[in-house]
Amino acid sequence: MASTDQSLLDLADKETREKLSLWDRRTDATAPLTEKQTDSVLEIRAASETISIPSELPIEDLCSLSSRSLQSPFTTTVPASTEDVLLKGFQMLDMESDRIETAQQFFSWFAKLQTKMDQDESAKYRNTRDHLNCYQEQCNAILKDVSEALEHLDSLQKQYLFVSNKTGTLHEACEQLLKEQSELVDLAESIQQKLSYFNELENINTKLNSPTLSVNSESFIPMLSKLDDCIEYVSSHPNFKDYPVYLAKFKQCLSKAMHFMKSHIVNTMQNLTSQLTKRDPLGLANADNAFTLYYVKFRAAAPKVRSLIEQTEQRAEKIPEYHQLLDEIHQCYLDQREQLLSPSITSTITDLTNQNGKDHCALVRSGCAFMVHVCQDEHQLYNEFFSKPTPKLDELLEKLCVSLYDVLRPLIIHIIHLETLSELCGILKNEMLEDHVHNNAGQLGAFDGVVKQMLEDVQERLVYRTHIYIQTDIIGYNPAPGDLAYPEKLEMMERIAQSLKEEQMKLMSQESMFSDVQLEDPDARRNSNAGNVEASRLQPSISPADLHGMWYPTVRRTLVCLSKLYRCIDRAVFQGLSQEALSACIQSLLKASDIILKNKTQVDGQLFLIKHLLIMREQIAPFHTDFAIKEISLDLKKTRDAAFKILNPRAVPKFFRFNSHNAILEFLLEGTPEIKEHYIDSKKDVDRHLKFSCEQFIQQQTQIFVGNLEEFLNKVAALKTMAIQGGPTYNLSQQPWAQPAKINDVVTATYRVMKSKLPSTLQSMSLYLANRDTEFILFKPVRNNIQQVFQRLHTLLQEEYSGEDLQIIACPSMEQINLLLSVNK
Repeated sequence: MASTDQSLLDLADKETREKLSLWDRRTDATAPLTEKQTDSVLEIRAASETISIPSELPIEDLCSLSSRSLQSPFTTTVPASTEDVLLKGFQMLDMESDRIETAQQFFSWFAKLQTKMDQDESAKYRNTRDHLNCYQEQCNAILKDVSEALEHLDSLQKQYLFVSNKTGTLHEACEQLLKEQSELVDLAESIQQKLSYFNELENINTKLNSPTLSVNSESFIPMLSKLDDCIEYVSSHPNFKDYPVYLAKFKQCLSKAMHFMKSHIVNTMQNLTSQLTKRDPLGLANADNAFTLYYVKFRAAAPKVRSLIEQTEQRAEKIPEYHQLLDEIHQCYLDQREQLLSPSITSTITDLTNQNGKDHCALVRSGCAFMVHVCQDEHQLYNEFFSKPTPKLDELLEKLCVSLYDVLRPLIIHIIHLETLSELCGILKNEMLEDHVHNNAGQLGAFDGVVKQMLEDVQERLVYRTHIYIQTDIIGYNPAPGDLAYPEKLEMMERIAQSLKEEQMKLMSQESMFSDVQLEDPDARRNSNAGNVEASRLQPSISPADLHGMWYPTVRRTLVCLSKLYRCIDRAVFQGLSQEALSACIQSLLKASDIILKNKTQVDGQLFLIKHLLIMREQIAPFHTDFAIKEISLDLKKTRDAAFKILNPRAVPKFFRFNSHNAILEFLLEGTPEIKEHYIDSKKDVDRHLKFSCEQFIQQQTQIFVGNLEEFLNKVAALKTMAIQGGPTYNLSQQPWAQPAKINDVVTATYRVMKSKLPSTLQSMSLYLANRDTEFILFKPVRNNIQQVFQRLHTLLQEEYSGEDLQIIACPSMEQINLLLSVNK
């Protein structure tokens, strides 16, 4: 039995070794090692090679060990004798009582020893195997239990699914029942809601037929809202069975309710009007109680009907019947207001006309101010009753304003004074339109249209009277002798101004002497002297020629007329009138200048014209407008030439030609009149006449001063030209008219004329122009012309005459000429 077990163990060990050998074979290894694991095994193997010698090894065997085996330190204690060693070994094998005497005993002992060693070596593996077997049995038991549990769970799942299906079916059935219940409830509510509109008909009829019904009661407005809802609902469902019947009944109820509202509102307004009319039957309320009668009473009654009117306005946009009712209420309100206001406004305008019959400006201002207050008060009163505007109110106010227009227009069209018309334009344009209407356009819309119409009438009248004024007072002006008394008027005004200045200087000197002896506060005296000096400094030194009253009447009238027209009429109309006025003024100045030139001197006529043209140019500069106008004319020159051509007897055969040379066709093509446009600029007209007058003055003065010398130099130039063109040679000093003595006479006479007439010319320029800069600019070309003539003469004398001849001629030097011109400058 023991041998059998031993053989089984050997077979198992052998089988185990074979299986282990398959783990790390080179090909098809069962458990191949990684590189890191291989390195670990090699390290363990290297470490095991230096293992220490066991202490149980017999001492005799030490000799058989190689030197390599003895490299490790030997720390065990060598036994005393071999017998001790063997004794310990046999004790370990439980064979201390046995003795080995034969080889058979040794081999037996050795086999036992080997078996013992193998058993000791494989004991741990067997223990591990036994543990694993126990674990396997436990796992099998667990798997069995798990299998049984899974079977129970499958059974529970099947039962759960069965119960769940039954529960879901029951839940769906309940939901379907609840849904059907909700639908039935909703249907019942819908039917009840639809029937509620129809059921309200009886309630509304009962309330409307009640004898105690009042439109001011708290239940009336909710009843209107309910009635509107019912009508809206029935109208939106025309597919109902009794739709036409119920809609007609609801409409009848609505008509009855609106009739109650209209009756209440209309009666309230008519009662107010009748009360005010009885209190003042003629409607002629004075200014003090007009507001009380016509506005306070109506404002006090507004809350009585305001709520009903608000309800009507809210429904008017959606329901046509309410819109019609609102129109009727508006019309009733406006009729009552017109019945009250028309007599009062007519009476007030009549009173204003009687009070300001001769003062048209005051009449227009007061009448317009009155209508402004009426329009504003009416709008404020309207807002007390209504919350939404209506164009009918502006129509009423426009009708009331037209009554003022009908009174003022006959007066306006008979005004002949430009000052009054221009002032009326300012009142209507600035005070009424820009101040009142612009700041309150909403309430004064009707007044705005009437004022604009009135302003257009005034402007039209102003333009018409301006045309007449230009024809009669500018173009047709006949100057009086005093108007053309130049330069006497200027000299007289100059003497008056000089005497006034001397008296003022004398008065100031007397005051200063008196202040020296008078005992007074030094500070007060110093302040008085400072005030006198300041007053004298601030007093302007205005020349008599610059005084407004000294201007020629047509210039003064033209500028005053333009200044009045500038802000009163449109820009385009002003341009046309200004061009006409300035052209007429220039013609009148030219006419007056010719008369002065004939009666006085040429210098007076020219300076008169220059001065007034300068005044015109300076005065029209502030007008920020273009003085140019476009004129369109029809040029009939081609038509006339074509008519002459077709009337020519030679053109009769061409009438019947069927080509482009047909006479009739040529007349139609070539005889078309032309439309020409050209611009007339009155400001440039003034500049052109001023330039021409200045050039004429310069040329005339040059001719007066050095005309003889210029004539002499022109003769010399003509003689030189003839010689250059092949004429005979000449000796200028041998010419009879060019001898030194003759030249001396001409030079002496010229110098005498300059010395005698130059101061008077400059004095006249100073008297007329009264401006140093203007005088210098106007006289500078004259001085340059004189200098050029003398320069040419000096050059000629140096070229053509000897020193002795020059002494005989005795021509003044350029320094003398310049000194003469500078002294008298």
